Amino acid sequence: MSSELIFFGGFLLFIILMLSIDLGVFNKKEHAVSFKEAAIMSFIWVAFAIGFYFLLITNGQKLHGIENYAQLSEITKKHLHAITLMPENFEASLHIYNLNLGLEFLTGYVIEYALSVDNIFVMVLIFTAFGVNEKYYHRVLIWGIIGAVTMRFLFIFLGATLINRFDWIIYMFGAFLVYTGGMLFVNRNQEEEIDTKNHKIVRLASKYFSVHPDFEGNKFFLRKNGQRFITPLFLVLLIVEFTDLIFAVDSIPAIFAVTKDPYIVFFSNIFAILGLRSMFFLLVNVIHKFHYLKTGLSFLLVFIGVKMLGHHWLASLGFTTTHSLLIILFILTASVVLSLAFPKRPLQKH
Repeated sequence: MSSELIFFGGFLLFIILMLSIDLGVFNKKEHAVSFKEAAIMSFIWVAFAIGFYFLLITNGQKLHGIENYAQLSEITKKHLHAITLMPENFEASLHIYNLNLGLEFLTGYVIEYALSVDNIFVMVLIFTAFGVNEKYYHRVLIWGIIGAVTMRFLFIFLGATLINRFDWIIYMFGAFLVYTGGMLFVNRNQEEEIDTKNHKIVRLASKYFSVHPDFEGNKFFLRKNGQRFITPLFLVLLIVEFTDLIFAVDSIPAIFAVTKDPYIVFFSNIFAILGLRSMFFLLVNVIHKFHYLKTGLSFLLVFIGVKMLGHHWLASLGFTTTHSLLIILFILTASVVLSLAFPKRPLQKH
């Protein structure tokens, strides 16, 4: 068995174990997740991500089973890592490679985590529009995350295959991100609404399934008088999954701007997705205060898109992953600080 399969298999087993513990232990009793509980869960997931970063900078070569300089050089070229190796010193080159691998993971993680905040805005709207009881948020989100992990796996490795076969796709991704960032900036102040009756997912589900008119506790499915129904809670889950699918179209190409190694894209993406649920509960009551965040995310997407479009030119100038991470952190910090320094004024009632 190759080292890639062992490393990747171990990661998947860890994810399955953590999700099983979450479903079996923390979800035994339906309850509204408190701020304290959300803060603890967020700390744990961030700690896991940081721990994985240290695993990569110390043992990153084991991901691809690198044992000599020839293998290291081949992997570096294959995944277009922006590093300079030292042919005369394999150990030093390996150290450079591992540090860069960890930095790529960390940068991708920060990007995905940041873009997930916009996802939270929409999730709040979905739960509010459908009138979901707060104690059922956790159940919807945990199953939503399981679906998201599966979709991200398919998207990321399909994207990596396409990029390896067709170089020009990276420019398509870049142009798309610039366009998406521009549209996000233009529409940053628009109030989003969820039409619970005419939403495309609701209409599609109603076409093929019998939809029960009322919530039935935490149930997704219901059988009455011999007929099987889906509940409004399941409709909410479908819309959450559809929303994540839309956001994945932005976020996955964004991480490919940082690294072409599909495993690093997947690892950073999944760690951020797993932390999304706890971040939702942490921010659900305060997210409206960060009104400049959408502006910041629009600049972030445009920057990443431009980086993809001009990656060869930037590489010739010595632009590295460290520079990308610093710019990303600056954009995000500035949008949060400006939001708190210049709070949004409440609308005047006439």
